[in-house]
Amino acid sequence: MRKEQMETIPTTAEAICLQRGASLPHAHGVMFSSALPGASELSDSCKPLKKRSRASTDMEMASPGYREINDSDSRGLLHEVGLEKRLDSPVVPPDADVSDETSMDSCLSRRGAGSSKKDSICQICEKPGESLVPCEGECCRVFHIECLGPAELPNGKFTCMECTTGNHTCFSCKLSGKVVKRCSVNSCGRFYHESCLRGYSSAMFEGKGFRCPLHCCSSCLADNRETAKATKGRMMRCLRCPVAYHTGESCIAAGSLVLSPHSIICNNHSSLKKSSRASLQVNVSWCFICARGGRLLCCETCPASFHPECLNIEMPEGNWYCNNCKVGKKSRYKEIVWVKLGIYRWWPAEICNPKSVPLNIQAMKHHIGEFPVRFFGSNDYYWVHQGRVFPYLEGDKGNVSDGRAGGINEIFKKALEEAAKRFQELKALKECKEALENERNERKPPAYRFIKANKPVGKVQIRIADMSEIPRCNCKPTDENPCGLDSECLNRILMYECHPAVCPAGEKCQNQCFSKRLYPDSELVRTDVRGWGLRTKVDIKKGQFVTEYVGELIDEEECRNRIKHAHEANITNFYLLTLTKDRIIDAGPKGNLSRFMNHSCNPNCETQKWTVMGDARVGLFALCDVRAGSELTFNYNLDCLGNGKTVCKCGAPNCSGYLGVRPKTAAATANEEKAKNAKKKLKKRKTKMDVRKMHEDYCFRCCDGGELVMCDKKDCPKAYHLSCLNLTKPPFGKWECPWHHCNVCGTTSTCFCDFCPSSYCREHQKGALTTSALEGRPCCSEHDPSCPAEFVLSSSVSLQNNSAAEDTGEETNE
Repeated sequence: MRKEQMETIPTTAEAICLQRGASLPHAHGVMFSSALPGASELSDSCKPLKKRSRASTDMEMASPGYREINDSDSRGLLHEVGLEKRLDSPVVPPDADVSDETSMDSCLSRRGAGSSKKDSICQICEKPGESLVPCEGECCRVFHIECLGPAELPNGKFTCMECTTGNHTCFSCKLSGKVVKRCSVNSCGRFYHESCLRGYSSAMFEGKGFRCPLHCCSSCLADNRETAKATKGRMMRCLRCPVAYHTGESCIAAGSLVLSPHSIICNNHSSLKKSSRASLQVNVSWCFICARGGRLLCCETCPASFHPECLNIEMPEGNWYCNNCKVGKKSRYKEIVWVKLGIYRWWPAEICNPKSVPLNIQAMKHHIGEFPVRFFGSNDYYWVHQGRVFPYLEGDKGNVSDGRAGGINEIFKKALEEAAKRFQELKALKECKEALENERNERKPPAYRFIKANKPVGKVQIRIADMSEIPRCNCKPTDENPCGLDSECLNRILMYECHPAVCPAGEKCQNQCFSKRLYPDSELVRTDVRGWGLRTKVDIKKGQFVTEYVGELIDEEECRNRIKHAHEANITNFYLLTLTKDRIIDAGPKGNLSRFMNHSCNPNCETQKWTVMGDARVGLFALCDVRAGSELTFNYNLDCLGNGKTVCKCGAPNCSGYLGVRPKTAAATANEEKAKNAKKKLKKRKTKMDVRKMHEDYCFRCCDGGELVMCDKKDCPKAYHLSCLNLTKPPFGKWECPWHHCNVCGTTSTCFCDFCPSSYCREHQKGALTTSALEGRPCCSEHDPSCPAEFVLSSSVSLQNNSAAEDTGEETNE
């Protein structure tokens, strides 16, 4: 939607309306906007305690009943406080109207934490219970008997109407009639249209099947984490849409309703009436990129605003959503945000877990999609939704003085200080948690499914040859090493594996390494800079079979889809290896230990394509003798897909610098060494600087330009006209100007006039020069000491006139 904002001061943006008439933070119980309707009463309800005092607030928040809940407290964000205890609270009367649509602190979320991994939530009333009947069909859902109605009471085994008719509805669009497919996870039971599922980046397609978004954490995926981390761990899944989060408060979106340890109703299903004033969102009046006002493009679900030109897009028609909202990024608990309420400025606050706030704040009527925030500076609480908050960033200062009188500016300054301090605390906790997580991950390799042989996916097939098609070698069972490494076995030379029923050597045949999986003993090892690697425990001979590269067999289309999905999920590790022109081995999700072998530009193993039972297989063979304890490596060049321009860290002398680039040959390496040595010699060689003497551009006697004769004495910059020297021809050989010879005797001078070529030796220097007023420079008797420069100019003019007169006289005489 297009909106125009003319305000240019970002932090003084006013709200469209006052949400439920509540006041924003005040200090020591004093209201700064008492003229607002119902402000005093709602202000008291926003205070955390019955006595409404700051000191008692701190005591209550420090008590065990109001302590902050972390991930280790409960996997389902549940605590032991029961519904009866809540109704008996002094701040909640027994007849109080506590909404059933409360957030995470609802009565349903206060049930005991003991729950099975498979939740028991009725799909009709969305409530737990004891009289639940499971459907025996494909949907894997459960229902209350009373919710089914008399006509649908089960007799023995129960099957719901959808499973009975086979007409399942799409879990995303809630429509039926088209072809829907079931999620490949056995315990899921959700059906989708393929077109609907393609719109979710968290959906994972595996050949003909798929894993729906309910098996991937939306928050982890929005934070650009790897898919392996986003899909690992226990999930809390929404009952109404394909959204899931990891259990605990670090991932779940604020405002979600928790029904059980594994079932929620996410904050996308807000129960606020769209026409109510409380549901209205407030967009900021400045651009999030350039921080200026003007004609802005406003997001429909959060306060974000942008100039279209800052995003390099045209002003769109209709509704528009920012990138964070498109990828599903939501506000979470223990986040610092800016909140907008009423006529007050954007104020820093912390999103609180509903269980950690005082009971009277929990008792305030609120809806799904709303969450409590604690305002810094005043320590007040209020329930808000996603449309009135945006993240606080490090260094945010706000507008301390917005032209309003009173002490609210001082409270705002205090709020900014508290927000900055709390932000640093949460940042340190997050970094510490990530460090511990990385340390745990480094102790064991990334998760994958171990398989012994290639598994075809989709339309890909594995060919099995008939016995008559398997080639027969000419080895004999009496040979020393029949079909062995040093034998002349024809099948081994042509890279065919023998079959015991066809090979003349029978059971003594040594060319059955693929079928018998004769792998040397090896182990996983953590390398310094290349992650996990594979190390041999025994000595391996040159040409010996090391292992088979095993994984899922996929076609080119599936390969492109997986690479695209990997780039979208910021996955940088690929395990794709070409088998044939239309088949590719992907050892990422499934494989054996060969998937951990690292690249090297100087490897000790190589890939070879062999034919085993009529089908192509890829094996790794030793290029040289490998000693026990050495890391096994092979060259990814021209074999692996998806690496792109990845920096190579093999450390080999002939390293090419990047994966996928051919390593340097010995000749190229030698040439590079020669070039480096030549450059070093050039650097060591000291080059003499050609320092040329710079001469003046004017005559030292008449101060005029023209053709000049330069003095050849070292470091003398003086130049003269031939006429000023009374010469007709330039002097021959090395010439020194008159400035270096005494005016009286012609010997070498020791003192010089700075304004003309006059100079004197030691014998005649006494009284010859005086100090001038021009920077104390010495001058001879021909100059006025008070202004020697004027005399120089006048003397030059007189010299020119005299020379002109001489020329005229000569012409007259002629």
